[in-house]
Amino acid sequence: MKFKSFLAKPFASYVYKQVKRSMQTAVNDQDAIFRELLKVGAATQFGKDHHFGEISGPEEFRQAVPVRDYELLKPYIELVKEGKHNVLWKGKPIYFAKTSGTTSGVKYIPISKESIPNHINSARNALLCYMAESGNAAFANGNMIFLSGSPELERIAGIPTGRLSGIVNHHVPSYLRKNQLPSYETNCIEDWETKLDKIVDETINRNMTLISGIPPWVQMYFDRLMERSGKKVGELFPDFSILVHGGVNFEPYKAKLFESIGRPLAAIETFPASEGFFAFQDSQHAEGLLLNTNSGIWFEFIPVGEVFSENPTRLGLRDVKIGENYAMIITSNAGLWSYNLGDTIRFVSTDPYRIVVSGRIKHFISAFGEHVIGEEVEYSLMKAATETGVHITEFTVAPVISQDRGKSYHEWLIEFENLPEDMNAFSIKVNENLRKKNIYYDDLIRGNILLPLKITSVRKNGFIDYMKSIGKLGGQNKVPRLSNDRKLAEALGPWLEN
Repeated sequence: MKFKSFLAKPFASYVYKQVKRSMQTAVNDQDAIFRELLKVGAATQFGKDHHFGEISGPEEFRQAVPVRDYELLKPYIELVKEGKHNVLWKGKPIYFAKTSGTTSGVKYIPISKESIPNHINSARNALLCYMAESGNAAFANGNMIFLSGSPELERIAGIPTGRLSGIVNHHVPSYLRKNQLPSYETNCIEDWETKLDKIVDETINRNMTLISGIPPWVQMYFDRLMERSGKKVGELFPDFSILVHGGVNFEPYKAKLFESIGRPLAAIETFPASEGFFAFQDSQHAEGLLLNTNSGIWFEFIPVGEVFSENPTRLGLRDVKIGENYAMIITSNAGLWSYNLGDTIRFVSTDPYRIVVSGRIKHFISAFGEHVIGEEVEYSLMKAATETGVHITEFTVAPVISQDRGKSYHEWLIEFENLPEDMNAFSIKVNENLRKKNIYYDDLIRGNILLPLKITSVRKNGFIDYMKSIGKLGGQNKVPRLSNDRKLAEALGPWLEN
């Protein structure tokens, strides 16, 4: 056994036991985190504005602090950017995570001294839980790669600012630095395709044991490796044993990724964001991701149907139910208070608390009251694809609205790896799957308000070329699965099949 894996095993066992213990104390840990956040927050400008000193419990907090998104938090962020102290959290943030918002333009998410361990340790714990459960420690001896943004940081009011993945890159433990690829210089390249070629140069002849990133960009990396070597990725890297992924639902990409690898291996799912690292897959044998209930974040959950209500129901961890879709609201030791992430989750277990990410609040179609969400379209498409042997590269869905009754429909813009033998039959399968999944959509079809969905083929690499055209190729960028308008569908026009 090599030195690193030898040392890692007892540490993995120790962390795994800690994680197991935290499963049993989740509700109590959440209560303690709430009290600590309130205590520290009382001395901040936000806390004074919202009378934290008069709050004694969660219900009073909910009355005093309404749910807000980035746009409503922005005035406080601007004060921090002007150099003010003790605005949202004590002192000043140690970083700003810079991220693109759909409605707010560029967002600057504060990361504090107290919150940075959440980002670092959660990723570590995911790997150590796998190591302890599986006994596989050998990957610690090989090379590891995370397909990430540039680690170069600018400064705003003296605060280092950049992409979260670039910030985290500065906190990779020294004992893993020699194992980490690509090089710092390559990671700093902004153009994704230039960077990808350099990554291939640096890794193609190395002993890669762990590969991590957002699935569509991992697939691009695999494609380049296979083009260059003429081999499947699993053959090229015989010791490659772990694929770590997050950011988007894995299912639409899973078949093609594993076909590119050419053999089975472990996959570990994570749920990180600039605002925090919320959950990770702690077991290869249990459904869902373990919610990070003891890591500086206090969680609330709003039933999806109430998200846009003036006074939505806000549930704590002890009150959630299995199978319901919730919007996830966080209050954190980075100074985010009742912050609406925009993500929806569903609990698959409450002992311990495990979740699946079901979609985005803003990524839905409800042009006719159907409120179709990401989880439903992904299930409907992938079920049809699995049954017919079709592989999907990428897709998005948008409404086509007609003034004539019974002429409107959902348009599915799909890039196929291999086309269905009978496109009409495939469309019918997808449509029937969605009808079974969403009763409102089914009612609209039955009532002749909507036509069955229609599929438009996107040419090979069409989504990649579109993302390149808007400067969002690679890194942490993702194609929205659903839109309630036709902006994305129309922008894809140049890349549709004739």
